[in-house]
Amino acid sequence: MARIDYSNWSKEELIKELSKFKKTTKFGIVWENKAEKVADLCQENLPILIEDKKREIYAANKESPNILIEGDNYHALSVLNYTHKGKIDVVYIDPPYNTGAKDWKYNNDYVDAQDPYRHSKWLSFMAKRLLLAKKLLKDTGIICVTIDDYEMPRLWCLMDEIFGENNHLGTVVIRNNPKGRKTKRKVSLIHEYALFFGKGIASKIQKVEIAPEDKTHKYKKDTDGTWFLPVNLRKQGVDSLAVSVRGKLSDRYYPIYYDPKTGKVSSKTKLAVKILPIDKDGQKRIWRRGKDVIDEMFQTGDLWYQQTASGDQVYYKFRGGLDGEPPESMWYESRFSASEHGTQMLDKILGVREAFPYPKSPDAVAECIKIASTNKTAVILDFFAGSGTTAQAVLELNKIDEGKRKYILCTNNENNIATEVCYPRIKKVISGYRLGKKDIPGIVSSLKYFKTSFIDATPTDKNKKALVDKSTEMLCLKENCFNEMKSGQHFKTFNSIDGKHLAIIYDDGGIEPFKNIAKQLNKPFIVYVFSLDENAREEEFEDVPALVELKPIPAVILNVYRRIFR
Repeated sequence: MARIDYSNWSKEELIKELSKFKKTTKFGIVWENKAEKVADLCQENLPILIEDKKREIYAANKESPNILIEGDNYHALSVLNYTHKGKIDVVYIDPPYNTGAKDWKYNNDYVDAQDPYRHSKWLSFMAKRLLLAKKLLKDTGIICVTIDDYEMPRLWCLMDEIFGENNHLGTVVIRNNPKGRKTKRKVSLIHEYALFFGKGIASKIQKVEIAPEDKTHKYKKDTDGTWFLPVNLRKQGVDSLAVSVRGKLSDRYYPIYYDPKTGKVSSKTKLAVKILPIDKDGQKRIWRRGKDVIDEMFQTGDLWYQQTASGDQVYYKFRGGLDGEPPESMWYESRFSASEHGTQMLDKILGVREAFPYPKSPDAVAECIKIASTNKTAVILDFFAGSGTTAQAVLELNKIDEGKRKYILCTNNENNIATEVCYPRIKKVISGYRLGKKDIPGIVSSLKYFKTSFIDATPTDKNKKALVDKSTEMLCLKENCFNEMKSGQHFKTFNSIDGKHLAIIYDDGGIEPFKNIAKQLNKPFIVYVFSLDENAREEEFEDVPALVELKPIPAVILNVYRRIFR
């Protein structure tokens, strides 16, 4: 963290600071905070978004669009802290691994293995972005960060500090390079890691769906198409004893009767064969079901008698256990391999050899998303988008389960990665592409392409007006309203496919024309109205109070930026 110069402090000030330090000292990670130009820039200029309409991809089904933001991810995350605070279900990122092989830049200079502040720079870089990302997650949200051995120890400590060690939900080892990374002195690495942390106590890892025929060969398909597992009705285990430690006999210890001639099973009618839940060692156990439901289970075909080597038994159809199992901590299937299903797939999609170094396998990304959220309308954020693997993973997940997940990708355009790799890949996945000898059909979807830009942060009336004039994209993104309706010189109106209406009034000249439209449509609008302070101009809308939810701009934006950049 940043060093403090105590040389000019008084004795009283030093004693007070020492006392404070003793009270707050805890186990954690400490590093020398390094200044970053992209973050410092926000003290003088406020980030905004500008749409690149030429790169918009329009879906015929008019679904709400996915988002690609070209620009430094610190600036993109700052904008998203206004538009998407508490709205993100899953954050998946594959940050620079800081291998020392000049794989990333800090303040426009490559960081190599000889840089004495290599780890401090990386931690400073990551901490700023993780702190912003945490605010974007829902209370149930989960972040997944992939990393390898170079920064794994420090990343884990940093995640503990930002998200809390109790919110560490697991670490997965992924076999991403079966051939291994060969060295003279070290173990050959064939894996990397995926760290999962929750926003809070409400976050939890989801179970992995497993087909009955894959989970076990013991599951059987019923006549109605459902699956069941034949289970002995007699319970086993530590909680199965019929007699308690106090000598009381359980009401689950009772006789079940069977008629060899008719095959009937009953707990209410005495038949030829009497069966008690006694195991082969003579131990009295209990039945898994109460006496009152046995006859009904037999009538529905869910319970039957069976003669075994251990004697007379009663079985029933257990229909649970098919909701999945917790994911395992090691993924070794070839479909998760970056070298086999990341690089090769990207090259074939784009028709360019080695278009991007070490892209992830879409299957690996999709699996991370699936175990982080079962919500089929989840919003997934990747602010180290790189080649756009996350976009492909989300779209393919939607195709498989008919979901409506949305992605937000952020990437800079260094070496034209946004314009020549990420965007073209998304476009190909949407339109279709050829993979070897097979044509892969496109996946209907839409995309909005934005670039980060800036407005002077000096708090003058002129700059406030400039921010309002450039706020359209941010406000449309926040309200998810992109379909432009009636507009004039001083205002614009939008709507969304779910019926929401948005109005942006850039100056006083737009108030009356907008109100006329609101009265004609007789629809409620979220209205962002220009104001030099935090006054929402309610007196100007007294004739349409039921049609407007007023919010002053730029105050609603500036208040968020003040919190971030203070």
